[in-house]
Amino acid sequence: MATQDFYSTFTVPQTPEEVFAAIIDPQRWWTGDIEGTAHQIGDEFSYRYGDVHYSKQKVTDLEPGQSVVWQVVESHLPGNDDPEEWSGTQITFEISRQERETELRFSHQGLVPQFQCFESCSSAWGFYINGSLKRLIATGEGPAAPPWA
Repeated sequence: MATQDFYSTFTVPQTPEEVFAAIIDPQRWWTGDIEGTAHQIGDEFSYRYGDVHYSKQKVTDLEPGQSVVWQVVESHLPGNDDPEEWSGTQITFEISRQERETELRFSHQGLVPQFQCFESCSSAWGFYINGSLKRLIATGEGPAAPPWA
């Protein structure tokens, strides 16, 4: 059985600084309820989507225009055998300039196929990263309604 973490990559014509600024403002590209901020190391924010998902992230690394790292310090995904399976995982954003475009490499380290939520969580990350975040960076517009809403 594969143990690969979930990852996704895209490129946009915007600068690494513009990509970084969008990432650290999850209120602009996540749907659901967010409390807290992600602007500096040590910041924490919680995310709640109805009674389906709760998680709290702590900013553990920020390098403007280069990278962002969030540690999942709490999680509750009701309906899973282990509703805290996200706890202790790490969410990373690596930003690099590729000729005239900026590449974003996203990874949710620890979100592996063995997780009960892997399929649904991967689908949600696909919406948030390749849809909502990319849209915010490219157009300045916030998220559309997620496909599961």
